[in-house]
Amino acid sequence: MSDLPQKYQDLIGFIRWLYGAEGVIPLHEPRFWGNEKAYVVDAIDSTYVSSVGEYVNRFEAMMRELTGARYAIATANGTVALHMAMILAGVKDGDEVVTQPLSFVATCNAISYERALPVFVDVDRDTMSLSPDALRAWLEANAERRDNGTFNRKTGRRIAAAVPMHTFGLVGRIEELAAICNDWNIVLVEDAAESIGSLSGNRHTGTFGKLGAFSFNGNKTVTCGGGGCIVTDDETLGKLGKHLTTTAKVPHAWDFFHDRVGYNYRLPNLNAALACAQLEQLAVMLANKRDTAQRYKRFCREHGIAFVDERPGTTANFWLNAVLTDTPAERGAFLAASNGEKVMTRPIWTLMHRLPAFADAERGPLDNAEWLEARVVNIPSSARPVRS
Repeated sequence: MSDLPQKYQDLIGFIRWLYGAEGVIPLHEPRFWGNEKAYVVDAIDSTYVSSVGEYVNRFEAMMRELTGARYAIATANGTVALHMAMILAGVKDGDEVVTQPLSFVATCNAISYERALPVFVDVDRDTMSLSPDALRAWLEANAERRDNGTFNRKTGRRIAAAVPMHTFGLVGRIEELAAICNDWNIVLVEDAAESIGSLSGNRHTGTFGKLGAFSFNGNKTVTCGGGGCIVTDDETLGKLGKHLTTTAKVPHAWDFFHDRVGYNYRLPNLNAALACAQLEQLAVMLANKRDTAQRYKRFCREHGIAFVDERPGTTANFWLNAVLTDTPAERGAFLAASNGEKVMTRPIWTLMHRLPAFADAERGPLDNAEWLEARVVNIPSSARPVRS
């Protein structure tokens, strides 16, 4: 580590002290501190371990209460939640969907499943989420309103939706994005996969758009191994989403009749049992992770390291904490040194327009996304025993 600036060497040492571990320190591992085992055993004893059961109903009710949304639809994972949100938003073959290049690939995959095309617009440096200024500028330069929707003047394609992501649980400028989408008659779908428990003011992420999608993957703040959820206030979309994700089967005591093409996107009751126990622990997890983030923030301030913090007026869940290195070279050296010391760190995702599947996508200037890609490092963020 001799070529690594001392402040980053000190950060590696601080992480080891913070987690009190000698071996490998994972980036983010789950914690099962509540009723997880009891609820899973109860689901097994009930024999309802597949796609129906009381825990699925309870999970959806808990998500409604948490987010304030009128409807919550349990799904098998976050990617299928995003895919179903695209379907419910009316995204069609050949449409365009504006999104950010700095994202996990699931966002663009979900768009592509409907044979739509992503359009990449830049992010803000502080939130790492879709920039309202960049979105507004791109629309004014490239889009036109028609009676039947908003269209890209260059390609002639309909711009059906916009999908910002709340990166690492930080909250984007979602109110501004919602206003822009409303002005341009574009459906706003929030990728809230990483932001369970994150708020703008007192309002939960995922509820500012027509639809929001959450993930409960094994590395998320709370998990059920996989799992996802769609939320919406729209009665028609809420009921349709539940119908389509459960194979579009018309309810009947014994008959099997499906009234349209459906999707087997159901969350098993066994996973839902785990999800319910984890959601009971959400407040504990959020407080624990906030304590960790505050300790990182103080250390970074004292050592001249840029820590990525929540924006004023928002409450982040601090799913994954992140720092910004001064140069791309320092980022590479820090990643190599920390992982060499068995302190798991990772870079941000490769930007979507650099991937073969999306290399030809329409895009505006991406200066901020490219700047961040070269400097962001995620550092260990698991919930941990709080010490003085």
